Amino acid sequence: MFKDLNYYEYVVANKLDELLNIDLNEYGNITKKIIPDDPNYSVSNDLTEPFCVELDDLTRLHYLLRKNKVITAIEIGSGKSTAVIADAIRKNKDDYAEQVKGRLRKNNAFELHTVETSKAWGDIVIKNLPESLNKIVKMHYVKCEMTMFNDRVCTVFNQFPNICPDFIYLDGPDQFSPVNDICGISTSHPDRMPMACDILRIEHFLLPGTMIVLDGRTANARFLQRNFQLDWDYTHYSEYDIHIFINKMDPLGPYNARELDFKEANSFL
Repeated sequence: MFKDLNYYEYVVANKLDELLNIDLNEYGNITKKIIPDDPNYSVSNDLTEPFCVELDDLTRLHYLLRKNKVITAIEIGSGKSTAVIADAIRKNKDDYAEQVKGRLRKNNAFELHTVETSKAWGDIVIKNLPESLNKIVKMHYVKCEMTMFNDRVCTVFNQFPNICPDFIYLDGPDQFSPVNDICGISTSHPDRMPMACDILRIEHFLLPGTMIVLDGRTANARFLQRNFQLDWDYTHYSEYDIHIFINKMDPLGPYNARELDFKEANSFL
């Protein structure tokens, strides 16, 4: 899926370095995976600063949104990815708005709905967005709690955007945000891992052609894979530590078929 992606040329052409306030000369090799020396760095409940920018992941994310002509996205967990997703959607709007309007059933066209548990962090993300992206991002501040799905302990948000996305980016919640426990079990431990079930609860509302991307979160990806009921194409790109699901079901009707044709979905399916 990424064979034709030249990271440096793509970043420069789309001005992702400017969007993320990165000096490419100082950053170094864009494709190099950043692995912190401290094994507990990303699972600390005391972290007060955002994770360092991983330009390789963000470049691939932007590329997927543009390549797949994403119209409406849900992002679970805000951050640098919020600006990147919104920028890709804005570019898609510039290129495809006339093709979507009046032809496709997309009532939230060219919107990014972001689910965030921390209002303080979400407000910072919104504040740092370029003005051109403010109208695209719809921030949803919600609570998260421990729950059960198919008799398995996991987490769930108490509210979720009531929209029909064609792209979902699962990168939240962090493991310390969910409240309560199930018989003493929760994700609030540095050796636990995130285990969100929200996508499973809305699976049958997701249209054929919908793409789901997870940045890391391998345990959660396996949880989704083993509980999905529809036919999903699933690939774990272990060298990038990302997981991609694509809904492979037959079109639901003429409008869904028209959307798949617009996306030229066979390039991914």
